[in-house]
Amino acid sequence: MTKLSPERVRARLAEAGGWTLNTAGAITKTFEWADFKQALLFVNAVGWLAEAANHHPDILIAYRRVTLTLSTHDAGGLTDKDFDLAAQIDALA
Repeated sequence: MTKLSPERVRARLAEAGGWTLNTAGAITKTFEWADFKQALLFVNAVGWLAEAANHHPDILIAYRRVTLTLSTHDAGGLTDKDFDLAAQIDALA
């Protein structure tokens, strides 16, 4: 995968509802659920998407909040793969 230019990152980010660019150059989004059980179900579903895409987000679970962070480490930054998985996760949520 090819690392996206800053201009392309800005364009893809504008299309990615609620995802933000963090200081490490990755995209991140926090999802909030009614309870811990729903948060875990969401994380498991994200896991299936990630495995299918062979692209794995960093996942932080804090009770009913789930924060996902995406970056393509092999490319040294963001690629279309990150934004494509983010869109699939949003469709899931």
